[in-house]
Amino acid sequence: MLATYPYHQLSFAFDPAAPLDISLPLAPGEQQVNCFWAEPVQFEVIQVGSFVGSVAAGGSTNYQRVHLTPHGNGTHTECYGHISPHPEATLNRCLRRFLFVARLISVPARTQANGDEVVLLEDVRRELDRGAHAGLRPEALILRTLPNLPAKRTQHYSGTNPAYLEPALAHYLAEQGVDHLLLDLPSVDREEDAGQLLAHHAFWRYPHATRTGATITELIFVPDAVVDGLYLLSLQVTSLELDASPSKPVLYALRTPATQPQQEA
Repeated sequence: MLATYPYHQLSFAFDPAAPLDISLPLAPGEQQVNCFWAEPVQFEVIQVGSFVGSVAAGGSTNYQRVHLTPHGNGTHTECYGHISPHPEATLNRCLRRFLFVARLISVPARTQANGDEVVLLEDVRRELDRGAHAGLRPEALILRTLPNLPAKRTQHYSGTNPAYLEPALAHYLAEQGVDHLLLDLPSVDREEDAGQLLAHHAFWRYPHATRTGATITELIFVPDAVVDGLYLLSLQVTSLELDASPSKPVLYALRTPATQPQQEA
């Protein structure tokens, strides 16, 4: 059975039984995506006296400690606290809604004169201006970079100078009111940029006009079978009082407006 989601006086239809998970799972070992020199994820069985937290080892329950680095291990969502010293700037406080109308587009990373691979404003704007949904402003934008190689699922990015965003693109998205940016790269900024973090600052408009409710989600993976278009995004995070959290963005394909504009109450 289809459900509906209202947006800009339109009513979109979607199937809540057909989720599209675009997160990368967290698991121990080297065959997991990794960046910024983070240690691999570790699951540690807890032992206290005669108790062992492993059913396989004879324990009554599984009971483990998890070691991970949100910014370096797997799909994660961050708020402006990533570049702010303010203790109140945590994702748990900044992200207060979890459903958003999102647009998925596929764009290449262009090789620059210095050899860097960069996602450019002109390519993103061209994709946003085309197609049936060109006039509808999304709350969230999902960037799938091309080529969409399966290696993105397990890539170790540290020290490789991976692709990043042109700062002008981050500025443009903030101007357009895109509050949530999701991409399949380790960061919106260059791996080593002397701490400038220009795209982070531009997207959040930090520190002079900070968009406290805006988020950036990195290290997603969008399979080729998920076509470009409009989706309902369910952005699922843990309730950590940190600037970032492991996350699970899930998409639901939105069908063309269920036709009639909603009547105002």
